[in-house]
Amino acid sequence: MKNHTPIVRSAGVSVWRQIEDVLSADILAGHLTHRLPNETALAERFSVNRHTVRQAVKALVERGMVDVQHGRGTFVRDDVIDYQVGRRSRLAHSVANARRVGVSKVLHWSALTAAGEIRLLLDLPEPSEVLRVDSLDVVDGKVIGVCTQYFPLPRFAGLGELYAHTGITHQALAQCGVTQFQRRMSRVTARLPSRQVAEQLGQPLSAPILYVETVYVDDAGIAIEYGISRFCSAAVQVVVEPE
Repeated sequence: MKNHTPIVRSAGVSVWRQIEDVLSADILAGHLTHRLPNETALAERFSVNRHTVRQAVKALVERGMVDVQHGRGTFVRDDVIDYQVGRRSRLAHSVANARRVGVSKVLHWSALTAAGEIRLLLDLPEPSEVLRVDSLDVVDGKVIGVCTQYFPLPRFAGLGELYAHTGITHQALAQCGVTQFQRRMSRVTARLPSRQVAEQLGQPLSAPILYVETVYVDDAGIAIEYGISRFCSAAVQVVVEPE
């Protein structure tokens, strides 16, 4: 940890928020691990009072990046997953890179008529059918995401069974002849979960989730998937890779 980190007091961003950003970046970079320095040490590092540090740490707790263990201190969580949003990467790649055990647990799948945004994002004519697959992203035995994915039919007929068997989207796609793909669009928003999603994630209704929408295309530029992932924000952080 650096001995002194200056804070710009006229930057238009509150001092405690700047401290939160610095500490968050240190955690993601692996510069801060295990136990967080105490309030006095952090106050000295940033040349602020302990109340300001306390606000920053509280924000990190709310984001799920650290846990306060009364009587012991504040500890950096080691189970937060950096979801690297790159052109040719998926969540499964980020989980594997973190040396975690991840799988998609397919709940059910069905064919339906594509309508509205689903049809437009997949560049489908009207009428068209898609395969809808509902699943849970499970890492180290814990549900971190609730997913809904749409695949054009008839191209991906039979994908539901393959997906349920492999538990990995890109492996199931490979068995359908799609070995190369790229991300055409990702849209990330924060919103409150539905009651069902909150129960599936094991979190309160009042805790925001990350709502990630993605469109993947094959190497010919043809849309192959529109997916919606609802992530527990305390377990997943989206990291956008430069092109």
